[in-house]
Amino acid sequence: MSGMSKALRLGTRRSRLALAQSRQVADAVSRVTGRSVELVEITTYGDVSREQLAQIGGTGVFVTALRDALAKGEVDFAVHSLKDLPTTQPEELVLAAVPVREDPRDVLVARDALKFTDLPRGARIGTGSPRRMAQLNAYARGHGLDIETVAIRGNVDTRLGYVHDGALDAVVLAAAGLSRIGRLDEVTDFLSIDTVLPAPGQGALAIECAADHADLIATLGELDDPFTRVAVTAERSLLAALEAGCSAPVGALADLLADGQIVKEMRLRGVVGTTDGSRMVQQSTTGPVPETHDQAMMLGRGLAAEMLAQGAAGLMGERAQ
Repeated sequence: MSGMSKALRLGTRRSRLALAQSRQVADAVSRVTGRSVELVEITTYGDVSREQLAQIGGTGVFVTALRDALAKGEVDFAVHSLKDLPTTQPEELVLAAVPVREDPRDVLVARDALKFTDLPRGARIGTGSPRRMAQLNAYARGHGLDIETVAIRGNVDTRLGYVHDGALDAVVLAAAGLSRIGRLDEVTDFLSIDTVLPAPGQGALAIECAADHADLIATLGELDDPFTRVAVTAERSLLAALEAGCSAPVGALADLLADGQIVKEMRLRGVVGTTDGSRMVQQSTTGPVPETHDQAMMLGRGLAAEMLAQGAAGLMGERAQ
């Protein structure tokens, strides 16, 4: 069997969502290469730990095992939810492609088909994300809503089950995840970006492979969407700069501003706050659409500097070391 006809091995987490999005990428890679792609299921620490993500470090807990498999040559490439990737890229690995992003918004799944603003007083809303908690609580404070955010873990089925069995009034999830597993019909409210900014990179996938596999990098690169890549690069550089001086949860979104069919500018928005929503720093900047990785990085770093100057570093006490 020749090297080009041998099946490519795609490393993926075992969750229903991870397998769904990995199969989508596998199909796309097969169309581009004409080669079959086999999924290699890998269990990560984030999959087996029952601790809250904030307690086990959050960043990287879902990707380290996949990256180890890449480094050992056990898989040829890996698919991640981009928001799970640490902002520091290992030298031996390359982000070969960032495909077209899905809807980056967060969504509410509530009992009785309720919208967020229609939830009853004292409504209990489940989420595993301090970022979501901070913004939901801030919105509630500003609009006279009485809610309680509840920390939860588990896969999509587990989280939706909390609503179905009456343990919680609602849960907040990523629209993209529900879309990829065909369960968008359960959404009762799409949360406006003005209410909850998503996690940096939310809705986007990351296709990673070894840096010394030039042919594979070039092939996977055919799946790359340049607009999505510069957007998530700006968001992740904002996150990286804030992580250096702030341990509070961060939301960020870069979107394209168009006049008709012509893309004119990119807008980057960022938010950081305390989980109870009592203190928030929100900033935005608009400029030319970045044409290079470095320009996108500078956009993010610039907005982060403004946010730190507005007091973002003090929102969670001591500066991160």
